[in-house]
Amino acid sequence: MPAPVLVTGANGFLGRHLVAELRRRGQPVRALLRPGTPAPFDAADTDISYHFADITEAAQVAGAAEGCAAIIHAAARASVNPARDPALWATNVVGTERVLQEAHRAAVGRLVYIGTANVFGFGTKDQPGDETRPYAGRRYGLDYMDSKRAATDLVLRAASQQHLPAVLVHPTFMLGPNDAKPTSNALLLELYRRRLPGYPPGGKNYVHVHDVATATVNALSMGRVGESYLLGNENLSYQEAFTRLARMLDVPPPRWPIPASLAMVYGKLCDVKTRLTGRPAQLNAAMAAVANDGHYFSAQKARTELSLPQTSIDQAAAEAMAWFQANNYV
Repeated sequence: MPAPVLVTGANGFLGRHLVAELRRRGQPVRALLRPGTPAPFDAADTDISYHFADITEAAQVAGAAEGCAAIIHAAARASVNPARDPALWATNVVGTERVLQEAHRAAVGRLVYIGTANVFGFGTKDQPGDETRPYAGRRYGLDYMDSKRAATDLVLRAASQQHLPAVLVHPTFMLGPNDAKPTSNALLLELYRRRLPGYPPGGKNYVHVHDVATATVNALSMGRVGESYLLGNENLSYQEAFTRLARMLDVPPPRWPIPASLAMVYGKLCDVKTRLTGRPAQLNAAMAAVANDGHYFSAQKARTELSLPQTSIDQAAAEAMAWFQANNYV
């Protein structure tokens, strides 16, 4: 039997798809989970073992990759509300430091780090951002983006200065089934429940979560050490995306364009409410600023070097909603 692959964050939205893809290829998995987390996979599966650890604690992470062929580091916090949150730095940066230490100690053959497209500069639909664009997210004041950029830099330095065989993949906005929390697929539920009256002026790149899992597992044996790969598919404005997704859900699309200035005013008012109540409001000024911009990216490099599939977001959304319906979310 081949040596296992350690997957951190194995019970997350992407993590579950990574485990499924590895198992589909006959690859044993060691799932790293937080202490006290229920094992999310079938207890009868003998090709999955578990290591329970607080990823920020070196003593707990030590030994997690013992005997493993590789590591896929998917564990992260992705919250953007509140905009500033020290817990993001603990998980995303300190946690990555601990995983890098374990990768060196265990002398794994490859580490695949899962970042985010937001650590690069975005572009327009005609000239989308790519892996050469410098980080543009600092303008927003979001600890999520800033911490993921810092973690990306840690991995790049480990590859260039310490000869760690690391490859970095950076997904865009993922849609698809098995989003138990839910995370990014919450957008579909909001559309389905008709809670989005309008659409902001910006846009983003969308990708099927299974395509991301496929390219990430491919990166265990494909791609170049020390290189970053954007994992995405379709660049759509919010108006385009909401209209397509609403059609698939058989609900009316949001009707009203939300001017950028109005979105910022509302975001700032939410910030005031948060300061007065001590609880995060519906959104914040940083989130409004992000929604006003077009976060468009090209995944050509990953298509060429990691054989990234390109499944329609219509299929991704349909599979997500079918899963929500089967699991009594709607």
